[in-house]
Amino acid sequence: MSLVVARKQKREGLPYGPSSSSTALDIDEKASITVHLSPVDSSDLACPSDDRRFWFQRTKDYDPHAIATQPSVFDDPELVEEYKPGPDWENIHRFDPSARWTWDEEHKVIKKLDRRIMVLSFAMIVALELDRSNIQQANADDFLTDLGLSRDDYNLGNTLFRLCYLLSEVPAQLIGKYLGADRWLPIQMTCWSIVASCQFWLQGKASFLVCRALIGTLSGGFTPMMILYLSYFYKHHELSIRLGFWYSGMSLADVVAGFLAYGILHMRGHGGKAGWRWLFLIEEIILVNRVIREDPSKGTMHNREPLTLKFVWQSFMDFDLWPLYIIGLTFLTPWTTIAQYFTLFMKDLGFGTFKTILLAIPYNVMQIVTRIALTYASEAFGTLAWMGVFAQLWLLPTLIYMNVVDFSQENKWIAWTILTLFLAYPSTHALQAGWTSRNANSVRSRAIAAAIYNMCTQLSGIIASNVYRDWDAPRYTFGNRVLVGLIGTNIVIFLSTKGYYMLRNRQRDRKWKAMTEEQRIDYIAATETGGNRRLDFRFAH
Repeated sequence: MSLVVARKQKREGLPYGPSSSSTALDIDEKASITVHLSPVDSSDLACPSDDRRFWFQRTKDYDPHAIATQPSVFDDPELVEEYKPGPDWENIHRFDPSARWTWDEEHKVIKKLDRRIMVLSFAMIVALELDRSNIQQANADDFLTDLGLSRDDYNLGNTLFRLCYLLSEVPAQLIGKYLGADRWLPIQMTCWSIVASCQFWLQGKASFLVCRALIGTLSGGFTPMMILYLSYFYKHHELSIRLGFWYSGMSLADVVAGFLAYGILHMRGHGGKAGWRWLFLIEEIILVNRVIREDPSKGTMHNREPLTLKFVWQSFMDFDLWPLYIIGLTFLTPWTTIAQYFTLFMKDLGFGTFKTILLAIPYNVMQIVTRIALTYASEAFGTLAWMGVFAQLWLLPTLIYMNVVDFSQENKWIAWTILTLFLAYPSTHALQAGWTSRNANSVRSRAIAAAIYNMCTQLSGIIASNVYRDWDAPRYTFGNRVLVGLIGTNIVIFLSTKGYYMLRNRQRDRKWKAMTEEQRIDYIAATETGGNRRLDFRFAH
């Protein structure tokens, strides 16, 4: 936008340069310089301030029939051919730079995208989480005892799952970019569901570890590929909200898994098999068949673009994204540690198998609400890092209580309430995935950045799988102290990340202001560097 505005102003003799009312530091902006055209110059285009992102922001003066088309490089006749999509781009025959539409029409299109893209994506994340989380329901049915496994063996299985998931992230992303998300994702879902169904025949430690490793390998890369796929269709602020709903599918899957497990685990003894065996088999039969029968031809973007190893390395060396990777490495560890042990804690407190399954449902329902509320708040207040701090502060009081009080001697219902409040915390996972996408600022960089960020979250899971140890049971005093320390560390990291991005933005502001107006126009027109390295790009924080 800054290029076409600057060129138009230069031709018509209008003042140009950074506006005093610039909203460059707003988290929705891709570029730092937001120059507002006069009403005469923008008579057939929308003013960015007219965009009411959410229904509750639309005041009485909101006009759904006003033009919604935003200024862009395609409004300059001299630049249309330069920026026009290539001939192999899908629907190139529909490309029309002169097209104009109203806010009402735009909102209808977004609703159609939500129905056709988000609903399917939501179903897919539910399927992934069912495969990953049903082991927790199995624990309520004496899964470890039946296989002769210790809790350290359980930790090892979770570690192997996440390690294999992590190692397959980038290779899966490369394959996905080559084949296209619309082909690769159904293949992944079918493969991991088949392996997950094989857990029906587990016989001991070796088979347990092999299955966990295979499921991790086959499901690796799914999340960043889905985030990249969704970014093809939505703007930054639209993507963040939808990722909030999308990640809530994981909590919904845990709720569904609880109800399914409650019924399926009653099959214990049927055919001489444990209930948890039927749980693994029946859930995967449902998932694999519905995927095979699903039409995978819903992708419409040009997404079969291979990524080179050179570009992968360049993306990894983008140091400006490292603060977000560090956040991904630690922010979820306290929650994951306790979530993995929730059913075991309930059994230790004396709850039966089926009551344990049902007691896991409330915190998952609560987390759906808190996650979405936090994502909305982030966009409404225009802040990202402070929401991360708030989420960590949510965890702190209950975790301090767990350090002070011996849960093994506590009333079991009070203990359940404390754990439920802890696990209902507003996860910033969706917010940070969108944050990484924004600060990558290009499709190719976004593909690898999403994978690296997700690799860091898997490393976080590996750490979480090894905080609680058998020698520290049943109170896990040492483990809980580690978690309190991690929460304090996370708060410092979030604040440091905000400070870093503010500093980087100020450095670019100084360089930009030191340039003459002619130099700015020449820089915008001549600079081919994309992504977040441009002087006219500002980092979200």
